[in-house]
Amino acid sequence: MSNDYLKNIIKNIPEKPGCYQYYDDKGIVIYVGKAKNLRRRVSSYFTKSHDNSPKTRILVSKIRDIRYIIVDNEEDTLLLENNLIKELQPRYNVLLKDDKSYPSIVIRNEYFPRVELTRKIVKDGSQYFGPYSNVQSVKTLLEFIHKLYPIRTCSLNLTPEKIAEGKYKVCLEYHIKRCLGPCIGLQQHDAYIKNIESIKQILKGNSNLVSDEIYNQMQEMAERHEFEEANKLKEKYLLVENFKSKSTVVSNINYNIDVYSYDEDENAAYINYLNVHNGAIIQVYTFEYRKKMDEAKEELLAMGIIEMRERFGSSAKEIVVPFYPDIALNGVEYIIPQRGDKKKLLLLSTQNVRQYKLDKLKKAESLNPEQRSTRVLKELQKSLNLKELPVHIECFDNSNIQGTNPVSACVVFKMGKPSKKDYRHFNVKTVEGPNDFSTMREVIHRRYHRLIEEGSPLPQLIVVDGGKGQLSVACETLEKLNIYGKVAIVGIAERLEEIYFPKDSVPLYLDKNLESLKIIQHLRDEAHRFGITFHRNQRSKQQVKSELDNIKGIGQETKKSLLSKFKSVKRIKSATKEELTQTIGEHKAKLIINYFANEES
Repeated sequence: MSNDYLKNIIKNIPEKPGCYQYYDDKGIVIYVGKAKNLRRRVSSYFTKSHDNSPKTRILVSKIRDIRYIIVDNEEDTLLLENNLIKELQPRYNVLLKDDKSYPSIVIRNEYFPRVELTRKIVKDGSQYFGPYSNVQSVKTLLEFIHKLYPIRTCSLNLTPEKIAEGKYKVCLEYHIKRCLGPCIGLQQHDAYIKNIESIKQILKGNSNLVSDEIYNQMQEMAERHEFEEANKLKEKYLLVENFKSKSTVVSNINYNIDVYSYDEDENAAYINYLNVHNGAIIQVYTFEYRKKMDEAKEELLAMGIIEMRERFGSSAKEIVVPFYPDIALNGVEYIIPQRGDKKKLLLLSTQNVRQYKLDKLKKAESLNPEQRSTRVLKELQKSLNLKELPVHIECFDNSNIQGTNPVSACVVFKMGKPSKKDYRHFNVKTVEGPNDFSTMREVIHRRYHRLIEEGSPLPQLIVVDGGKGQLSVACETLEKLNIYGKVAIVGIAERLEEIYFPKDSVPLYLDKNLESLKIIQHLRDEAHRFGITFHRNQRSKQQVKSELDNIKGIGQETKKSLLSKFKSVKRIKSATKEELTQTIGEHKAKLIINYFANEES
């Protein structure tokens, strides 16, 4: 315990549910937490070791005062915690990162209410629906509403007094029959409000109620032989039915449930929320919490559920979740579905939260390309259980075709990308014929003996193209150089997903979806390409070796001049002394004539 003052506070904390607040030496709240048992939870911060949680250790070192609030039940603790975090924004609590610019639909608090798109929530008595994650879907919905109901779009102050004064005139919307002229008293207030109530039902997802009401009115008009009005209602009915068919319907059963999915990374937790009303998804919303401590996913999901229920006014009695959250809500049942419609909903929500996380990652990496490289290298480090981040990787590939011209290639990747200026190739000197083990031994020794002598940095990871045999030979060579253990080394078998480790006969099979596997594939392909190209060049040089190479006194430049002039050795043989002298001089012309004369004799 840090001091007697804190000990005394903890001693007197009741064993009841509630929220606690930690203060620093400046009297600022630095952390807000909840607990089913306040004394036990607060005491644990000071009695447990936090060796595995440096953030918690730092928090505890800064606590100078503790206050708490008792509540009646567990549900209230989370509600209170949520409100306190929003109000106080403590340094060590998770931070809700919420995009306030998402669009909503507002029904204005006016005598003749307007229905509009907005990005600002103002507490003026207006009613808001949303927010919606897709602005285009909002515009489509508003377009549908205005086709269905002739409500005003103007911003005139339509109070009864202003209308009575006769200050306004109808606009184009009236003439094209998209407004019934409430501005000059042509539409009664009661009829207008009745339309607004129907719009509210549509926005709440109760389009079935609106559809049934229009159908019944249509039938009544037809029975009274008011066929023109009945036909207008029929058009409205078909419009609503068409809208319903385009909604995401879960099933014929009228579900009223909330669905949550969860994903996370090192710094944030991502939660997707689906609101299903009368069998249709009427709300999709994804948000994130910025982590500050080592918060459990169950705790973060619980916070998200409280946040969404409070924000959207949801009172669903069934909540579909991927795992059980750290809160029990009164009268609410949590469901982890295994099959059926609810399972499909959970999968849909999971797709949304993963896409949100992926989009966020791509956006960040497009602004900072090094961030992606670091992330993929961290993934590779974790997959291969490496001590260091493999910023510098070298890969070796041996080539010999039909046992001739054994060569080896070394390609170098830095920050996950080829560093071609550092590529090296080796003409194998001590090996005759196809012997991969001996070739690997020679090349590994030459490469790293030179780096050690030059004082150049060693790679964090060496990759050898081959299975257990080649890997074992490479490890023996590194041991002789006294760098085995300082540098990680793995072998790639014939099938790319098989990774062998030193002194381990069981290979690791990397997930084909991992981006880190793509680095390994790129390494191997690049080493193979570089090695094959070098080997082909070596063979080509031997194949184009001409008879001129055997003539003493005839160098490369002279050969170039002769071949440029005569095009082939055959023509050089048949050339006269004068022709040769004009091209390369008298002395060299004599050397060539004498060489071919001796060859013929």
